[in-house]
Order: sequence, then structure tokens, then C-alpha cells
Amino acid sequence: MASFISVQLKKTSEVDLAKPLVKFIQQTYPNGGEEQAQYCRAAEELSKLRRAALGRPLDKHEGALETLLRYYDQICSIEPKFPFSENQICLTFTWKDAFDKGSLFGGSVKLALASLGYEKSCVLFNCAALASQIAAEQNLDNDEGLKIAAKHYQFASGAFLHIKETVLSALNREPTVDISPDTVGTLSLIMLAQAQEVFFLKATRDLFEKMVPVSVQQALAAYNQRKADLVNRSIAQMREATTLANGVLASLNLPAAIEDVSGDTVPQSILTKSTSVIEQGGIQTVDQLIKELPELLQRNREILDESLRLLDEEEATDSDLRAKFKERWQRTPSNELYKPLRAEGNNFRAVLDKAVQADGQVKERYQSHRDTIALLCKPEPELNAAIPSANPAKTMQGSEVVNVLKSLLTNLDEVKKEREGLENDLKSVNFDMTSKFLTALAQDGVINEEALSVTELDRIYGGLTTKVQESLKKQEELLKNIQVSHQEFSKMKQSNNEANLREEVLKNLATAYDNFVELVANLKEGTKFYNELTEILVRFQNKCSDIVFARKTERDELLKDLQQSIAREPSAPSIPTPAYQSSPAAGHAPTPPTPAPRTMPPTKPQPPARPPPPVLPANRAPSATAPAPVATGTTAPAPSQTPGSAPPPQAQGPPYPTYPGYPGYCQMPMPMGYNPYAYGQYNMPYPPVYHQSPGQAPYPGPQQPSYPFPQPPQQSYYPQQ
Repeated sequence: MASFISVQLKKTSEVDLAKPLVKFIQQTYPNGGEEQAQYCRAAEELSKLRRAALGRPLDKHEGALETLLRYYDQICSIEPKFPFSENQICLTFTWKDAFDKGSLFGGSVKLALASLGYEKSCVLFNCAALASQIAAEQNLDNDEGLKIAAKHYQFASGAFLHIKETVLSALNREPTVDISPDTVGTLSLIMLAQAQEVFFLKATRDLFEKMVPVSVQQALAAYNQRKADLVNRSIAQMREATTLANGVLASLNLPAAIEDVSGDTVPQSILTKSTSVIEQGGIQTVDQLIKELPELLQRNREILDESLRLLDEEEATDSDLRAKFKERWQRTPSNELYKPLRAEGNNFRAVLDKAVQADGQVKERYQSHRDTIALLCKPEPELNAAIPSANPAKTMQGSEVVNVLKSLLTNLDEVKKEREGLENDLKSVNFDMTSKFLTALAQDGVINEEALSVTELDRIYGGLTTKVQESLKKQEELLKNIQVSHQEFSKMKQSNNEANLREEVLKNLATAYDNFVELVANLKEGTKFYNELTEILVRFQNKCSDIVFARKTERDELLKDLQQSIAREPSAPSIPTPAYQSSPAAGHAPTPPTPAPRTMPPTKPQPPARPPPPVLPANRAPSATAPAPVATGTTAPAPSQTPGSAPPPQAQGPPYPTYPGYPGYCQMPMPMGYNPYAYGQYNMPYPPVYHQSPGQAPYPGPQQPSYPFPQPPQQSYYPQQ
């Protein structure tokens, strides 16, 4: 990225503002009083403010800019209140040119004027210059730095532009080059251009700048795995070697054996181990760490179970709906979609099971050494009393064998310390292969990850792995020499039962210390493992929750579409009206009567239209027919009715003639509120018969032939002769 331009600050000489201002105040306010004292204190404060803003180098920080701006505001406010001129308040301000470096024999160009306007222009120039320096120091890789840089470049541009417009009128003479209108005008344009460039950088920034192609990402993952395997393998080799060395020394009771020459005091190595155990918390620390493991395990199990429960519930719902809608339920089955998640969950469960086994081994090991570790936690007098005493051994402190053993043990301790440094170096090495993989992809089109990774790992870790192997070989030689020297030492040392018992206790204490250190390390590692696994399981739970929520949303939309589709389907077809048939008589099928049509209610109060009577066959018996009544002024009652009897119910029987031997019309049930026989709603196909009381004149009938009124099925539909 191109560097941005910043402007140098102008330098000035010190000026005491307090004395001339105080003198003017005392002359202007001769009566004194609190008001005069207040103005004098303000003048002294203004002088201090100038020294703070201009009398020392300023840091490239917004706090320094605030100080400059505060002084500029103050001199702007006092300009109309004090007569700054040569014959009244004479203050000479001297400023050097910001861009003139001077010569070897002559100083830089400077200008001294007794003008507060000159002071204002120079101070404002410094404000703009400092703002440009602050903007140039910003980190343009983040949004906050871009905002600050753009703001200060805009401020600097405006300040330089203001100087260009006011400097000549403020000085009444030719200014120095740095504050001349041409110079500050150019600086204003430069600052404005840089502000626009900052906005351009913000607008054109690649949102996926740090994202690499998939092939590079896969190569990085493989490289990191190779790196982790190399580092873990080297560290594991060193730790196993250290554990082996500690075990060998504990079995030989070293270094306690060469320190325990009196037979009645605690060896210094045992005291050191005891102090270390006590400082680390002793058995209380181990008990607390072991107590926390089940809680951490249970927390992880609950998160995993809850994640799988979400999948189970959604899968069961999907299966039920699939069984209900069958082929209409067209989406990916949940049991197929969740296979990767379930496989991942099974892996987590297997990891937890292995962790439980490791916890059990640690607890079992702790129980076998708990008493000895507790003994190491006791004070020195109690520890000494717990160790059996033995007869003083022969003085071997100055023997050659003891000196050789001490030297070998010292060398072994140095090897152990070197391993700690090697382990830290292996863990701290960090190298980003992204640029190499991107270069290989751009040049060749493919990435040979194995060749690049192996070459780079050999270059970075080659020296460290060589040191690891040298450390292992050196330890192997030291242990052989220690065992040989210890055999000579054992032959020289006086042996008895008490000494053997004491040596056995000292061995157990040394072994207990090694086990304590390893147990604490294992338990802390287990706690760290569970805490890290919790974060991983929480991410797994969020993944399951997200996909279940997405599936639920998809399910609701699909259900809505299915319901709308079902609602748009046509309903079941209505039952068609069966064709009425007539019973044949004497081998001939009679012609069925024409049904009476239904008509709409008349618009005028007149009798409804009547259809013609049915045509009956000539071979029917006379008793089965009845002549149509002659139209008269009155309508005679039907022969089957007697005066005073109610007319037959209109809902009895169909409105069509029915013949013997054939079923009648089966009417479908009507909806509630619908009555096809209600008078006035529809025209009936036959005239109603009204009840006539005795002595009452008959109701006037219609002036047209009447139609035989149908009777219920229990009687004939025609009058009997």
C-alpha cells in the first residue's frame, strides 16, 4: 500500500503572554476587585496553555491535537477583546518555516511579527499538520483506522484551505513559503485527495480477502496435521524418556541414597520433593481435580444427548408425516440427511468413553499412591519420624563412586531442563504456508502438498528434532553409567535389614513424588480436554439446532402447501337422480308420466302454471283411472278426503307418480335451513288443498283444470270410483 503524505510542524519561540495582558487588564480595570483578579488568572492560564501546545514536542495523538485546538480557540476569542498592536499590547510572535531545513552557517527562514493574526495562522497550520500525521499513523486494515484517517485528512484539508483564504489579510505582508496561499492551497488539495483515497480503500476492499481457495485450505489442513504429528511425536518421545529416567532413579533410590549417609535424617532430595508437593497443594489439589472430572463429563454428555435428542424428535416427526402423506411428502428423509451428524455424534460419544477409561486409570493410580503422597505433604519432623532410621553408614561422602554418581545425576538434570526448553521451542514455532501454497497454485495449477510440507517442516523443525534425538541418546548413555556406578556404590555401602527397610521407604517416597507430578499433569490435561470438548460440543449442538430449525420451517411450509392442495381438489360427485321406471302390465311397458316441473315464484299474484295430465294407456282398468274434474266456480274436495280432515303432509311421498312394484324416489337429506316444500319459496307442482270448516264456502279454485293431487304411498294417487 502506498504511503500517505504528512506535513511537518512549524516551530516557534517562547512568548510570555501573561505580563502584557495583565498590565493591560490592570490599566483597564484600575479599581481592582475580584473581576480584575479573575482576568489576571485567565491571562496566566492562557500563557500556560501556549507553552503546553507549542513549547514542547507533541505526540501524534488526538490528545495533543485537542490541546492545539484549545489554544487556537482561546486566541480567536481574545482577539477582539485585546488591542494587539505595536503601540498598545506589543507581542512579537516568531515562527520558523516548516519546510526550510536551513543551511550550515545560517539558520532556517523565520518571520517575527507583532500580529495575533499571524499567530492564529501558524497555530492553525500546526493543527492541520498534526492531523495529517495522526492520519498517516492509522492502521488502514480495519474500519476504525479508516474512519479516523479520513476524518483527520478532511480536517487538515479544511484548515489549510482556511489559511489560504485568510493569511494575506491577517499579515498585511508577504508570509513565509510554508503558509503562502499557493503552498497551503496545494496542501489542502493533497489532504483532500488522501481523504478520498481512504474512502476508495474502504469501498474497494475485498470482503473475502482472507479467504483462500478450497485446494489451498485443504493443503493447509494437511500441513497443520503433519506439523502437529511431528511436534506431538517429538514431545512424546522426550516425556517418555523423562518418565523412564525418573523411574530408573527411583528404583535405585537416587539421589537419596548418596545423600542419606547419616541414616537418621531426611535426605535433601526427599525434602525438596516434599516441599514441591506441598506448594502444589498436595492431595487436596488431586482430590479437587478428580472431583471436577465427573461434573465436566456429565456436562459434555448432556450437551451431546440434547443435540441427538433434537435430531431424534425431528426425525420421528418426519417419519410420521411421511407415513401419513406417503408419496406427497416429497423431501429428503431426515434419517438420510442426519447421517453425517449422527456419525459425528457417535465419534464424540466414543471420545467420551475413552476419556472415562482414562479417568478410571488415573483414579486407580492415585489410590495406589495416595498414602505415600500424603506422607510427602507432612512437615519435616513428621516425615522424618515416618522414615525408618538405620545405623550410620560408612563414610562415603568423599569417595570416587559418590562423586561420579553426583556428576552423572547433575548431567541428567541438565538434560531434563534442556528438554523443557526444546518442548517450548517446538510448541512456539509458527509458520504460515498460505503464501507458498498460493504461489504453487498460481504457477503449476495444482498443489503438491506433501512435497512442500515435508520440505518446509524439515527446514523449520530439522534442527529441533536433531536436538531431541541427541537428548535421547545422551540420556541413554547417562543411565547406563548411573546403573554401573550404583552397583559399585551398593557393594561399598554397608547393608542390613534396617537400611534395606529405610531405602525401600525412600524409594516409595521418590516414586510417589513422580506419580504426584504425573497425576497432576494428567488431571489438568483432562480438565483442559473436557473444557475444550465442551466448546466443540456446543458448536455441534448449534449445528444440530440450526438444521432442525431449518427442517421445521421447511416442514411447516410443505404442510401448508399440502393443505392448500387438498382444499383445491374437487369434492366427491353428487348422487345422480335415479330414473323412475314403471311396472309393465299385460306384457307392455307403460309410458312413464312426465314429472311436474318446478317453476320460480311468480312476479305477479296469479296461479302457477300447471302441466298437462299424464297420458295413461288404454288397456288399464277403469278403476285405475279417474276423470279430470271439470273446472267450476268452486273446487270440490278430493274424494279421499272428508270435511274437517287435514290435508296430507306435503313431505309425504315424492311429487312424482309411483306405480306398484317399483320403488319410489329416495330423497337426499337437505342442508339445514332448506325446505323445498315451504310455500312461497318455490312453486309447488300441484295446488294446495285448504281445510274447510262446516258451513264455510269453498275456497275459490283456479280457472283451469286441476291436476290430480298425489297421495301418500299407502293409498292410490287417483280417486277411487
